[in-house]
Amino acid sequence: MKISSPEPIGKHVSHWGEGAIWHRDRLLYVDIEAHKIIAFNPQTGEERIWQVKQRVGTVVPRRKGGMVFAGDKGFYFLDENTGYPTPIVDPESAVDTNRFNDGKCDPSGRFWAGTMHLGPQREATGALYCLHANLHVEKKYGPVTVSNGIVWTADESTMYYIDTPRRNVIAFDYDGNSGKISNERVAFKTTDHQGSPDGMTIDAKDRLWIAFCHGSAVKCFDPKTGAVLAEVTLPCREVTACAFGGPELKDLYITTGTPGSDVEPLAGRLFVAHTDVVGAPSHSFAG
Repeated sequence: MKISSPEPIGKHVSHWGEGAIWHRDRLLYVDIEAHKIIAFNPQTGEERIWQVKQRVGTVVPRRKGGMVFAGDKGFYFLDENTGYPTPIVDPESAVDTNRFNDGKCDPSGRFWAGTMHLGPQREATGALYCLHANLHVEKKYGPVTVSNGIVWTADESTMYYIDTPRRNVIAFDYDGNSGKISNERVAFKTTDHQGSPDGMTIDAKDRLWIAFCHGSAVKCFDPKTGAVLAEVTLPCREVTACAFGGPELKDLYITTGTPGSDVEPLAGRLFVAHTDVVGAPSHSFAG
């Protein structure tokens, strides 16, 4: 693989960047602690920013236009023109110790997003949910502690998922017609790697690219063996998510966060590394 050194792009400096996803000609991502959704167009340099007044863990495009996000208070539609969020459903309205974290849409347009415990001593109070196109929400898996990266293989037979504190990648058999998951197993462990597995993307050959929070890197894995096939090193510690984008899906975009201590000049910036790898296309919410 050919991968260039990552370079900072855009002007926004995130408190905690996350949730990168490429849609059409722009990258969408979130700044969780600043309560912001950002759309960055690398061709023009334009950054559009929406303040949603709650911590937002993940955002996806919507086929009908606009976006859907999940945050402190459940799932919301976002009107890009007005910036107005419309609540859909909050499956954890009675749980004040959790918030939504990472998520993505599956190939059928269902929006999967999971929650995480907010306390200093992480507890397994979260779950992975699926928002269907008819706006019905279904609990798919749990308990989890810090729900994170999620992707599907090109043939839609397997779903990979990360619950960060377990420090492994979980695989499920996946039924694209129904959205059913089954046969949970550990695909491979990441305990020998510095940092914790965070956001994740997949390329056209079903290789997994995982951001390592506290680990200053994105690593590419063979999901069948757990072997590291490539590594992208970042000049900051909190590497949170990654997504392939650009006109040929060969640009690897990487979000970062600002650490609570230690001054890092490039912490919180969005980065891009140019590669000869083709990423898998993203999916929009069907509802």
